[in-house]
Amino acid sequence: MTYDFDLFVIGGGSGGIATARRAAEYGAKVGLAEFNRLGGTCVNRGCVPKKLMVYASRFPDIFEESQGYGWSPVESHLNWEKMITAVNNEVDRLNGIYQRMLDNSQVQLFRNYACLVDPHTVEVGDTKVTADKILIAVGGHPLKPDIPGIEYTIVSDDMFHLREQPKRIVILGAGYIGVEFSCIMHGLGTEVTQIIRSDKILRGFDEDIRSTIQDAMQAHGIRILNNSQPTAIEKTPEGLKVYVKCDDGHGEIVVADAVGLAATGRIPNIDKLGLEKVGVEVTNGSIVVNEYSQTSQENIYAVGDCTNRINLTPVAINEGRAFADTMFGGKHRIMSHENVPSAVFSQPEAATVGLTEAQAKQQYGEDAIQIYRAKFRQMYYTLTGKDEKTLMKLVVEKATDRVLGAHMVGEHAAELIQGVAIAVKMGAKKSDFDATVGIHPTAGEEFVTMR
Repeated sequence: MTYDFDLFVIGGGSGGIATARRAAEYGAKVGLAEFNRLGGTCVNRGCVPKKLMVYASRFPDIFEESQGYGWSPVESHLNWEKMITAVNNEVDRLNGIYQRMLDNSQVQLFRNYACLVDPHTVEVGDTKVTADKILIAVGGHPLKPDIPGIEYTIVSDDMFHLREQPKRIVILGAGYIGVEFSCIMHGLGTEVTQIIRSDKILRGFDEDIRSTIQDAMQAHGIRILNNSQPTAIEKTPEGLKVYVKCDDGHGEIVVADAVGLAATGRIPNIDKLGLEKVGVEVTNGSIVVNEYSQTSQENIYAVGDCTNRINLTPVAINEGRAFADTMFGGKHRIMSHENVPSAVFSQPEAATVGLTEAQAKQQYGEDAIQIYRAKFRQMYYTLTGKDEKTLMKLVVEKATDRVLGAHMVGEHAAELIQGVAIAVKMGAKKSDFDATVGIHPTAGEEFVTMR
């Protein structure tokens, strides 16, 4: 049978675009549907604008710390409008790049919503197209808790479009998005209160990472209400009143300047795809796929956040390229979801790869695991008068000496763990770390000197 396309991609985010371009490189005729801006969450509402705001938020500390090195005090004030405009101008620039990349790859772009009609047919606006293979890469969207007054809050996507800087903000949620925005807004000069349901932030991360970051955030002046949850939000002349209930029965009202940020998770964008019409299995709101990103319908595939495996942009890109390599390049490979590094761009920053201490003990047994840990003040802070701690940690299997996990909290944690992740991915042993000569003086040398 002849189809309009060899591959049709639904979703123009990082995963969808990477897949489309890779397939086109192999000579496939590719179409792609995207109703919104190209680049998806990462470029438009996530990684890129958020990291730019992280950079912006750190200048006040740099100004202050410079005095320990002999620089005179700096009086500087944030121009919120200028900062937000610059951030969004960069997003616009990247959107143009994505458009040119698709054009150069000869991928046909459809600017509309797409839904499945049958296993080989996609309806895009008023047009129907057919494809031999279909890839779903629609990502996810923020989830708001169901409480009275939640309509007065904004989600993380909206942070990049606030016309004015809030003087007071409430962050709902203990995940990495909530943690990062708490630190960003605090660094930019906003009074921050973060409300979390459990006793610690960053569930799923290593306990030492969770404790070290939370202690530092509180020491910096961020107020964290743990074991608490909002029960209602009321709009008043004084601002948004957030009614909070604590596990111990204590109640409290926190007033936000003009906004409460809901950062309580994301869910896949699959409601309007017509998956049920074509027999694509969905479990717990996510598309079910095998190791080749294949759904229950043999010619339909899915990658990225809509599959809810590991919701990271580089993972979606790798999943998509592995699919294209296998289906169109004759290079059969799968995306390994083991030892995927990740970072939290908080203040202090954190990064991790491999198993946490708890995961390793659960998987191998408590007596089979050796923990190496170092906590110290980096040289940079010795002249600043600040007691900022860096944490480095290795989780090692005793029997094989293999490093199962590496974790860090501190300056440039993400940059350092990116390199360490290569070693962990290759199955490096603790003795390999020990045999590596450190670069002195650096924080990174602690990874090869821990005993």
